[in-house]
Amino acid sequence: MTDTRPNPLRKFADFIRAEQTRLTEQWMKAVFADVDLVEADKLTYQQLADHLPEILDGLCAALDVEDVEQVESAIERDAKKHGKVRWHQGYRIEELVRELDLFRQMLADAVEEYANLDSTFTRRHERRARRVISETFSVATLTSIKEVLSERDGKIAEYTGKLEQANRELRLKQQLVSDLHGSRMQITRSVVHDLRNFLNAFSIELELIGRAPEKADVVLTLANRQAADMKQLVDQMVEYSVVLGDSTPLAVEQVDLRELFDELVTSSRPSIEAKGLVLRTTFDAALTSVASNRLKLKQIAVNLLSNATKYTKLGEISFDFATAGEQHWSIRVSDTGVGIAPSDATRVFDEFERATDDDIPGTGLGLAIVKELCRALNGHIDFASREGVGTTFEIRFPLAFVEPE
Repeated sequence: MTDTRPNPLRKFADFIRAEQTRLTEQWMKAVFADVDLVEADKLTYQQLADHLPEILDGLCAALDVEDVEQVESAIERDAKKHGKVRWHQGYRIEELVRELDLFRQMLADAVEEYANLDSTFTRRHERRARRVISETFSVATLTSIKEVLSERDGKIAEYTGKLEQANRELRLKQQLVSDLHGSRMQITRSVVHDLRNFLNAFSIELELIGRAPEKADVVLTLANRQAADMKQLVDQMVEYSVVLGDSTPLAVEQVDLRELFDELVTSSRPSIEAKGLVLRTTFDAALTSVASNRLKLKQIAVNLLSNATKYTKLGEISFDFATAGEQHWSIRVSDTGVGIAPSDATRVFDEFERATDDDIPGTGLGLAIVKELCRALNGHIDFASREGVGTTFEIRFPLAFVEPE
């Protein structure tokens, strides 16, 4: 014969469900009165109650079947949510444990309260109910703690990643500062060296005029050449300092490429042909206008053409504007000059890098200027060179400038 009498623990679970609001309020009063629960005082009623109703439902389900294991997954799910919320609310682990323990004690008192109301709820039933309550809150507390630790570890990993990134950026900036210091020292040494040579040469030329007045015209020609070289040094250093120190937003405009190309050909042809070189030019008719900065494009082309002219003694220089795919266009400058040794290829764009031929004047800043200007315009530089054969520089630019991130 089947026993149809109500399960005492199920009846106690129904009592808990019916008294849930009252029991929750009692627990909240106990929490607010506990001096060790600092973070709880900062929460609203709803924030404090959080997932306790769900944990309470899990307890009642365990009481219904008198077995925590059968409903353990649901209890763990709600306890994980509770732990995550409490972590984000600023709870310490000891506060989390303390508030759940207060809830467990309150439910233990409810067992005694219910036993006084139901005479069929024996001491044996009380012990079983207390065991289920204890096991339920052990699972809930352990799961909540694990979730808090998981959240904490995740935050630590996040902060560690940010710290490592900050350290990498700091090291990079320190390296940049070190490189900048080295660069400035190189500039100082270069300027002092060239100024000293200029002043020595000028002093010698003045002495020659004093000793041989009849040679004054020849000496003055040499002096003028020295002065011109010094002016070129100063001009390029001023240009480079302006490029490096320009922090103003880039002025993007519509640039007529045909007009710019013709201007560059006209201005560069005299100096190229004065050396007995041939200038060959090609303009892609498909090019019209681009969104860029006209002055910076002109500076790039002028420096490339000047560099090619400087290092080419015989032959020709080619200058081209061409399309480069659907989204880009290019400036291309080729020469039949001295070329670049493979061992020097990685230093081509460094400051004060020059060909080893001391007879070729220059500061070694031209390609460094080109590199910085290309960076500002999102340009990509490619070059190919063979010693004794020549060099080709090609720079690809976007048809529409996009601000770098």
